[in-house]
Amino acid sequence: MTLPNRITLIRILLIPVFVLFAVYYGKSVSDGAPEEWLRWAVVLVFLIASASDGLDGWLARKFGQRTRLGAILDPLADKGLLITAIITLSVSKWTIGFPLWFPVLVIARDAVIVSGCLVLKYLDDHLDVRPTWTGKLATALQMAAVAWVMLQIPWHLPVVVAAGALTLVSGGEYVARGVSLFRAHDSARHGKPGAT
Repeated sequence: MTLPNRITLIRILLIPVFVLFAVYYGKSVSDGAPEEWLRWAVVLVFLIASASDGLDGWLARKFGQRTRLGAILDPLADKGLLITAIITLSVSKWTIGFPLWFPVLVIARDAVIVSGCLVLKYLDDHLDVRPTWTGKLATALQMAAVAWVMLQIPWHLPVVVAAGALTLVSGGEYVARGVSLFRAHDSARHGKPGAT
């Protein structure tokens, strides 16, 4: 196993550590005696996991160690960390947390995108689905919202609402692109005019 893949696996293993610290911090808050070292442990674990994302990608490119396993594990680790953080910070008893609609929206969008990609990949194995700029911006805003909540900065709702709005917009854009690709595939299969 390559070094980048090992780093990715470590990032995946950090996810339950993040959850453990976050849940115990929430419990200390609900008990009326917040243990701030737990919250800073949450922040530290998240920072290490996030930094390792850039490191494993850089190493894979630098030393020509891109692998099929890495192409599967890396996005799983990224999404796993982000979605786990959003869910945990929604259900834990932190003073400042996410409203419950936020994880529902993020999970629903990702579920629709993954389902659509699987269907389109089944129809055309050579199909290349690329991320959109709105999708990348939505992910960046989700990360910013997670950081905002972890740091317990007041007035977090505008950031969360902005992240939610862009998540919705990017989800709609992916659906529109998916429908367009499906129609193009269907047209090509049936030999209709204007097929691409």
